[in-house]
Amino acid sequence: MKKQGEEKTEFVKDPENEKRGYIFQKDKKTKLGAAIVIGFLILMILGVVFSGIAFD
Repeated sequence: MKKQGEEKTEFVKDPENEKRGYIFQKDKKTKLGAAIVIGFLILMILGVVFSGIAFD
C-alpha cells in the first residue's frame, strides 16, 4: 500500500510566501469575509442575550 505524503497546512498565507498549503490568504477578500462572519456572529449573540432579557 502506498502512503500519502505528509502535508504541512498553514493557517494564513503571506503574499511573499509561494507555498500552496494554506487555509486563508492575507488579502482584502479574506479580511472582508472574516469581518462579515464575525459581525453576523456578534449580532446573533446579541439577539440571544436581548431575547433572554426581554422574555425573562
